[in-house]
Amino acid sequence: MKKNLKKILSLALILLALCFSLAACGSNDNEDADSKQDETPEGSADVLYPVSIGETEIRVGETTVQALFDAGFKVTVSEMDENNQYTQYEIDPEMEMEPNAYYSGASIWITDSIFAHISMVTTRATRRMGDAVIAHLEFYLDYDNPEANAQISLNGVPVNEISREKAEEMFPDFTGDENMWFSHLTKEYDYSLIFGSEDKMLTKFTVEKNYDVDWNSGN
Repeated sequence: MKKNLKKILSLALILLALCFSLAACGSNDNEDADSKQDETPEGSADVLYPVSIGETEIRVGETTVQALFDAGFKVTVSEMDENNQYTQYEIDPEMEMEPNAYYSGASIWITDSIFAHISMVTTRATRRMGDAVIAHLEFYLDYDNPEANAQISLNGVPVNEISREKAEEMFPDFTGDENMWFSHLTKEYDYSLIFGSEDKMLTKFTVEKNYDVDWNSGN
C-alpha cells in the first residue's frame, strides 16, 4: 500500500478490507475500467442497468466514486473493537489508491436506515480515491418505510415499486424463485434482487461489474 494508505490503516481505518491485483490473469477485457463498455442488445443479460440515487446516476463499471462525493455522500469504513463496538471513519477522496487493484469494504449511507456497500477498482495508473471506478453496489433498503426507498431507482424504476412480479417483467431473462431474481456470472454484469417473504417487495439488490481478479495476489 502507498504511504498515506498505510497511515490510515495504522489508525485502524481498515480501508476497503480487500485489495487484489487485476492484472495477473492475462485478460485484456479489463485493461481500462474507465472506458465505456461495449454496446449490448436491449433485453440481454449483459445490459448495464443504471442505478440512481436522487439525481445521481451510477453506471457500475463506468461511474467514478467522485460522483458520490459530488452528490454529498460520505464514503465510510467501519472498525469493530474488542468490545464489539463499531467506529465509522470517512474516507478522503484525495487519498491515493494503488493501481490495478480491487477494493471492497466501504459503505455509503443514503438515509439513517438505507445504505449500500460499495467496491471500486483502479486502472494501471495510481489514482486518487475519487477517480476509482465503482465496481459493485449492494443496497439494503428500508423494509419498514417503503416510501423512503423511492429516491433510489433501478433502470429508471423507483425500487419501492419493484415487486417480485414487476422484476420478472423488467428482467425477463433473469432466473430465480419467489424470493430472488438474479442474473449470475454473465459476461459483463451480475444482478441480484431479493424480496420480502410476505409482501414480495424489493428489500435488497446488487449490481456488479465482473472483473478478472487474481484472488491469490499478494500471497
